[in-house]
Amino acid sequence: MAFFNLHTHKWTNQLNVLEIVNQYPQEFDATIPHYSIGIHPWFIVEERIEADLAVIESKIQEKNCLAVGECGLDKRIEISMELQQVVFEKQLLLAQKHQKAVVIHCVAAFQELIAIKKKLNISVPMLIHGFSKNAQLAKQLVDNGFYISFGKYLLLNKELEAVFKSVPNNRFFLETDMVEEGIEAVYELAAKYKEISVKEIQEMVNNNFLEVFKIRF
Repeated sequence: MAFFNLHTHKWTNQLNVLEIVNQYPQEFDATIPHYSIGIHPWFIVEERIEADLAVIESKIQEKNCLAVGECGLDKRIEISMELQQVVFEKQLLLAQKHQKAVVIHCVAAFQELIAIKKKLNISVPMLIHGFSKNAQLAKQLVDNGFYISFGKYLLLNKELEAVFKSVPNNRFFLETDMVEEGIEAVYELAAKYKEISVKEIQEMVNNNFLEVFKIRF
């Protein structure tokens, strides 16, 4: 497989791309070959939480499910942080129980995220998707065992070049999320910023994929 897309909301069905397509418990598409499934903090419905968690636990035991998520914390929405944290922690415990990686949505709550990881003693890989912050925070996350995925904001914000270059080669992933550009464009920009070839970026991501997901592609 030439390209790996850590997080996307649109399955493109390309032979040379392995995509982890984001799925929700109430909108599950069984035809998608590789996916993550989780309760996004934006879409928490209190009376449906247990039913959604039951769907997640069922689906994450299937081999096509590569990760739990996207799930996480977002301080810029009206849903209370207390409820968000409860839902997030339950998903982390499911991921730990079934040894699945976690794709994380985090907005303005990175210190809480680090604290939860420590409190619950989560050892499965935790991957921050769509990173757009500074090198200092990136280093703190890496030092606390997180992986960092770049995509939309890498394409949109030139200032992220230095941040991306600061992340160790064994700790990053690439994604498209909801942008129109294909994953190849993200790889090309990543290679330009690292001042290496696209093939070398592919090898780095492939190695990281094997380390996190324990399968070859």
